[in-house]
Amino acid sequence: MKGKDLLSISDLTSDDIQSLISDAIDAKDQGWVSILEGKSLALLFEKPSLRTRVSFEIAMRQLGGQCIYLSPAEVGLGERESVADVARVLSRYVDCIAARTFSHQTLKMLANCSDVPVINALSDLEHPCQALADLLTVYEKKGELEGLTLAYIGDGNNVAHSLLLAAALTGINFQIASPPGYTVNERILNLAQGYAEDTGSKILCTEEPRVAVNGADVVYTDVWTSMGQEAEREVRRQVFANYQVNNELLSLAKEDAIVMHPLPAHRGEEVTSDVLDGPQSVVFDQAENRMHLLKALLAQILGGLGKPLLGFR
Repeated sequence: MKGKDLLSISDLTSDDIQSLISDAIDAKDQGWVSILEGKSLALLFEKPSLRTRVSFEIAMRQLGGQCIYLSPAEVGLGERESVADVARVLSRYVDCIAARTFSHQTLKMLANCSDVPVINALSDLEHPCQALADLLTVYEKKGELEGLTLAYIGDGNNVAHSLLLAAALTGINFQIASPPGYTVNERILNLAQGYAEDTGSKILCTEEPRVAVNGADVVYTDVWTSMGQEAEREVRRQVFANYQVNNELLSLAKEDAIVMHPLPAHRGEEVTSDVLDGPQSVVFDQAENRMHLLKALLAQILGGLGKPLLGFR
């Protein structure tokens, strides 16, 4: 992956995902190393973040590199300065850009105009780093990926898109329940179905949460209202009222099913507190794994100096 962009899960192969998971597991045992000494990462954010910012910053520092955070007010992508010019300028300063944008088109423009790798730290279409950390967590808890069933309950949003693609690439069955009008992007679905033909993954799209959760190994949910959708919140609360992950719904999954959420959570909306804090929840392991997965990703993209990458394969 050296020098490559990561804008979408579709930029990866099944082998790439397996390699990143393996490297991330190794990274947990390595601690602080200096394989990216002299390397720098720019965090270019249009949206605020807790997990994304901290996980990128700490991952880069633990690898021996440096990180600089650029807030919306400091850059003003497409307003104070054109996206193309920002990309060209940052390419002269840093070795990699991680961008968290409202529009996926902004991300693509950054990558097209940048001379250094660009990583999608979240866009309106996908959240690939989250999905990769999720798969790392599932693998740690279940010891495998292929043949498992992941049930996603809620909005067919950016997280759902990346999870769908990642599941199809790794042979995980993906069952998503969403209300009419809030289903996953058709192009993403078609792409995932193509991957599923090669891996044997089964994809089910339904309006019925109970159907999606039935027999699942993993039950996943996300907020009903994301950043930038605040004006829709009351409408969305009504539309998604029957899509809450609670103990009654969870009882339809396998007895040893795990519960996942990318956080932040709106407790009492998409998930109840007793489920989020319950024995089947792995949400804080999931949050921690963002950092370990990013260490593997940054090492692969920015490595290649003849140094062993954390003892990776």
